[in-house]
Amino acid sequence: METLNSVVDYCNDLLAIDQFNDYCPNGLQIQGRPEVKRIVGGVTASRELIDAAISANADAILVHHGYFWKGEDPAITGMKYDRVKRLLESGISLIAYHLPLDAHPRYGNNAQLAKSLGLTVDGGFARHGRIDIAQHGHLQKPLAAPAFAQLLADTLGRTPLHIAGHDREINTVGWCTGAAQGYIDEAALLGLDAYISGEVSEHTWHAAKELGIDYFSAGHHATERYGVIALGQHLSEHFAVEFNFIDLPNPV
Repeated sequence: METLNSVVDYCNDLLAIDQFNDYCPNGLQIQGRPEVKRIVGGVTASRELIDAAISANADAILVHHGYFWKGEDPAITGMKYDRVKRLLESGISLIAYHLPLDAHPRYGNNAQLAKSLGLTVDGGFARHGRIDIAQHGHLQKPLAAPAFAQLLADTLGRTPLHIAGHDREINTVGWCTGAAQGYIDEAALLGLDAYISGEVSEHTWHAAKELGIDYFSAGHHATERYGVIALGQHLSEHFAVEFNFIDLPNPV
């Protein structure tokens, strides 16, 4: 069994959270028991995940989407009150990493998505401060767009929305998990054949076609499972803790 502080301090250093100007606090968001034996991982700290963690006798929850986002009402009422109350009553800590978990070169969402798809990483883009959030690279061998869409579907368990911007085969690819469809402009400036993110907006349709780049909306939840899994598995190897990822269905 490890102390909560030792696990959090280790993650904070590993993910270099001080280098990010993020939209939410990274690290320990809600303090629970001082010692940690079981960690439950998930994409979002929803009520359903909290209840699952309670059933699993977890001491801490590790997520990508935690609480206390910039611009939201700071009052702890309604849905937020219910979630926080459940955590405090159960003694379960909430640990959350947003941009640091997107960007980490080994355990990050983008690095893990590349690994899952067999993409070779050539560089980064979409800079936040001194850190590139998105990545770009290439396939081992070019694929026609329908075959690339099938690769995404087979890997992520979700059929992507494909917007065709050209009729070439796909070789060079950019990607940024979650709601990063806005980086399509930067991906196009790099001359990439395709760009992958999690969500799609109305303007993305026009951007892909006018910029000449294929866009694949592969699912916010689907693309952001892998960072928490990789980090949690690493923690279970580094510390004397158990880790269990709970994949709650979310079609978005």
